[in-house]
Amino acid sequence: MADARFLKEFLETHNAYRQKHSAPPLSLNDELNASAQTWADHLLSTRRMQHSNTGDGENIFNMSSSAPLQLTGKEAVDNWYGEVKNYNWSSPGFSDKTGHFTQVVWKESTDVGVGLATDRRTAFVVAQYRPAGNMNTVEYFKRNVLEAV
Repeated sequence: MADARFLKEFLETHNAYRQKHSAPPLSLNDELNASAQTWADHLLSTRRMQHSNTGDGENIFNMSSSAPLQLTGKEAVDNWYGEVKNYNWSSPGFSDKTGHFTQVVWKESTDVGVGLATDRRTAFVVAQYRPAGNMNTVEYFKRNVLEAV
């Protein structure tokens, strides 16, 4: 389960990236935190990456190690945002190679929740966003995924 430090880093990292892309800051949402935690716990128990059926936007991060993990709230968000290098600004839209990045900076999303499940060797981080991003039309992407300033 995510502690206060993890939550703070997670939210601050999101909002720093969102600010770069002219998107307003996200707020942590207790309902989304609970839902994301439930799903993260499920993923750890099954050891399978799969999305939930919440209807909210969702990013999932997984890490495994032979050494004990000390995952921070920043690592998953940095990983998702790293997809920015694959985004085609001249042809806005959804891609499997950039969907995590676009959800992180999706301008119309206002709330986020996070869950962390770990057994110290494997970790799953689940972020759920409301309203969901990645609405698959060019116009939505033009309005919601803005170039960094």
